[in-house]
Amino acid sequence: MLPLIAKPGVMKTLIVPTDFSPAAMNAMNYAADMALQIHASILLLHVYQVPVAVTDVPLVLVSVEDLKEQADGKLDDLKNKLEHITSGKVKIYTDAILGNTVDELENVSKKINPFAIVMGAVGHTGVERAIFGSTTLSAIRHLTAPVLCVPRGKEYGTGIKKIGIACDFREVVVTTPFEPIKNFIKEFAAELHVLNVDHKNRNFKADTPEQSLLFDTAFKEVNPHYHFIDNKDIEDGINDFADANNLDLIIAIPKKHKLLDGLFKPSSTKQLVFESHVPVMCVHQS
Repeated sequence: MLPLIAKPGVMKTLIVPTDFSPAAMNAMNYAADMALQIHASILLLHVYQVPVAVTDVPLVLVSVEDLKEQADGKLDDLKNKLEHITSGKVKIYTDAILGNTVDELENVSKKINPFAIVMGAVGHTGVERAIFGSTTLSAIRHLTAPVLCVPRGKEYGTGIKKIGIACDFREVVVTTPFEPIKNFIKEFAAELHVLNVDHKNRNFKADTPEQSLLFDTAFKEVNPHYHFIDNKDIEDGINDFADANNLDLIIAIPKKHKLLDGLFKPSSTKQLVFESHVPVMCVHQS
């Protein structure tokens, strides 16, 4: 059963996709604590595929009915666990769907307009990292809803109080989803820290002052703090600042900010969502 689509006066919903791995379980616990703070419901979503043996004649190893039954049973167990640890204060929904994870996440998101999709950023083992990590990166690339990636072992703790947003001050009006980001910041009454990573002003352009002014004007109501970080590596600069200043969340715009684009490519040797010590939320321009 799916929750109602988000409308004025209707409770916010966090979608938590799960493959029942340690990474997904950690993201679920993080989402539960967030849901308690912001009075949101949770949709636990499992997307399954029919395993097929690779032979001369493909053989279906398990029936769709059996897979659905197994998934529903596991989801019921997770629902009971969440209802217990949240003392029944969070409404929990579950759904098991046959298909492609990212495609089904997009379909469900269109129906319920989630506040965010909360995913694990890395699996516990190399195999989990290869499978779930690939799904996470694909979700970041293609989903229109905000995707919040939770590092392994990261707890929600006292909440989200300090948010950093990576910005390259390039075409800010057409590349920055100002309203969704401002709404998120207001929801948590958080501080906003704008992080611009450069080295010896190599990326400073003639229109950079104008672009930074446009950015500041758009975010003026949330009183942003600006930090100009000298580092050859964008990811290292962001992570070092996040650690030194105890950020609770990093917001990145992976699709259109060219300087950040490489950090989210599966072929990249460094991927911010996998290496960061704090959660990373990716927000696309609509």
